[in-house]
Amino acid sequence: MGPSSQTNTIDFDAAKLKRLGFSNQHPRPLRRTSLVQLRQQLALQLQTSLDAERVLSLFFAAVQRLVPLDALSYQQPISDLRLELGERASHSAAYRLSHDGEYLGELVFRRRLRFSEEELAQLESLLASLLFPLRNALLYRAAIQDALRDPLTGAGNRVAMDQTLAREVELARRNLLPLSVLMLDLDHFKQVNDRHGHSVGDEVLKAVANTLKNQLRNVDMVFRYGGEEFLVLLSGTPREAAGMIGERLRHAVLELQCLAQGHPIELSISLGCATLLPGEAAESLLRRADSALYVAKRKGRNRLTMAG
Repeated sequence: MGPSSQTNTIDFDAAKLKRLGFSNQHPRPLRRTSLVQLRQQLALQLQTSLDAERVLSLFFAAVQRLVPLDALSYQQPISDLRLELGERASHSAAYRLSHDGEYLGELVFRRRLRFSEEELAQLESLLASLLFPLRNALLYRAAIQDALRDPLTGAGNRVAMDQTLAREVELARRNLLPLSVLMLDLDHFKQVNDRHGHSVGDEVLKAVANTLKNQLRNVDMVFRYGGEEFLVLLSGTPREAAGMIGERLRHAVLELQCLAQGHPIELSISLGCATLLPGEAAESLLRRADSALYVAKRKGRNRLTMAG
């Protein structure tokens, strides 16, 4: 029978720095010196980047110079950040990181051999060097995300759309994968604003954006193209599948329950779908999807049209 798994789960806050003295934890002078040196190196090295993934990668590589590890995993759902480094193993030491009550995520060290008490103390001491650089990196990540997000709906904005679409077109070409887009527009949205006011219109836009996101895969992306128009980017999705997704979105919006002064608001969307052609530029792909949307609206709205 193999050894039982070891799991240590600890809340690790910046306040814990105050009790991370070395005299009782590490009786051997050589070990204590190496720990001190490593902390000093980490304090400088981790400040060289504001990219959270690079900060964690640097930290993982440095820690292994003192405590052998097989893997490090990290997740911070608020920042939509997950990272897996190395290979998973049966023994783990898990930490819930925070700074002055601010949640910084969950970090787990893993390896095949059990951690000794001395090694766990060393890991905790080294974690103290990670908290401040990680917090700065998460703040920077949040600022970048906010700059690329539509403040009303939470969908990506036009800047994010242009950057993402250019990247996805390049990846589709390089890997010979399909790529489709859906351009959609809320039908008669001006009437919603005229009858119920712009505050109700804003709530409708937010509800529609959330409905779109809930109907899609994690790899699919929703952008606010402008006004009441949205663009959905479907990575790795061929023409037929994209059409099915578009129909699913159309039915989901039809079933959406929005009220104004207790009365339901009837909502529908029109959609245009286009799939990337060999050698096609991103601008052409968008233009064909927009043309297909125009055809759907001209034919009576509340329908999906596939680009030729």
